[in-house]
Amino acid sequence: MAVGQTGVVGVVDWALRDRGTGRIVVAQWPSTALVVWMAASVVLALSGPDGASGLALGVVAMVALGWWAVDEVVRGVNPWRRLLGTVVFAGLVVSLLR
Repeated sequence: MAVGQTGVVGVVDWALRDRGTGRIVVAQWPSTALVVWMAASVVLALSGPDGASGLALGVVAMVALGWWAVDEVVRGVNPWRRLLGTVVFAGLVVSLLR
C-alpha cells in the first residue's frame, strides 16, 4: 500500500495496481488462451454439444480456459488478476470432478 492510503482505498489500490507499471489494471486485452476459449465456446454454443466435434470443442475450451487461469496465477500483474485466475481454475477443477 502506498503511504497515506488506508482502509478500502488502500486495499483496492494494493489489489489492482500493476506491480510493473504502477497503473491500475482490472482487465487487459484478451490473451491467446482467452480468444481460443471464447471462439470454441461460441462455436460449441451455436453447433450444440453432440458428437465427437462437440466433445473436442468442449475439451479445447476447457484446456484454453485452464491455460489462461494458470497463466494468471503464475504471471498475473496484481493480486486481483492472480485471485481471478485461482477462482477460475478452482471452478474448472470442480466442474471436472462432478
